[in-house]
Amino acid sequence: MAVWTDVRRWPAFVEGFGRIVEQDAAWPDPGARLVWESIPRGRGRVIERVVEAGEERLFATEVLEDRLTGTQTVRFAPAAGDEGADVGIELDYRLARGGPLGRVTDVLFIRRAMTEALQRTLERFAIEAEEAAGP
Repeated sequence: MAVWTDVRRWPAFVEGFGRIVEQDAAWPDPGARLVWESIPRGRGRVIERVVEAGEERLFATEVLEDRLTGTQTVRFAPAAGDEGADVGIELDYRLARGGPLGRVTDVLFIRRAMTEALQRTLERFAIEAEEAAGP
């Protein structure tokens, strides 16, 4: 979990990450807040507030951005064979603006794009975590 919460490493694995705007000194403790901006034509400004950081197994943040609000939860579990960890990520979100076609747009376009972005983040995180673990 230390690699996941080390925002200095985020450019290497967080999809669309651009730069840190503001970071509470208490990050990644519960209640701490982080404000970051995406790359151009990305998510824009993203505010994350830690809602749970549980003993190297769970890290959850409340996420607020122009297009959505929600909770992102990352779970870590020991991998079989005592090497590494299995990591899963879930984003439970609500669109900020929906309108009459919001649900359809979400199901057909947004959900798929978000799922693919989270998958790319996990793939790059695996590489970053392996490099951090060393030989």
